[in-house]
Amino acid sequence: MDKLNWKELEQIPIPEGLEERLSAKIDEWERAEEQKKAKRLMFPKPMRYAAIAACIALVFGVGYYFLSQKDPVNLAEQDTYQDPVVAQREAEKALNLLAYNLNKGMGQLEKAKAISDRTETTLNKQLNILK
Repeated sequence: MDKLNWKELEQIPIPEGLEERLSAKIDEWERAEEQKKAKRLMFPKPMRYAAIAACIALVFGVGYYFLSQKDPVNLAEQDTYQDPVVAQREAEKALNLLAYNLNKGMGQLEKAKAISDRTETTLNKQLNILK
């Protein structure tokens, strides 16, 4: 079959309805391709343009808000309490709350570690039995 003999190929009978079946299959492939293309387009063009415009408006709005503030640097450094005693009490209260929640979390972590250690020892025992 090194050389293609066209005359022999022309003598091979073509099955009935082959052209129609091939045409139908090609049409089916084209429809499938169009459906894939339609699925890729998430939004119609006007919706895409509206989304882009909304993003641009949002960026400009946020920028305008931050630029229109009087002195953003001093706002962050402003004292919240004028009385040092009240400030100290509030700081101690916040630190006590932090310490309480941290200790509560550490207790739960210790419980989880104990369960993990028991599981690991049980698993190692079972694996040693299987050997």
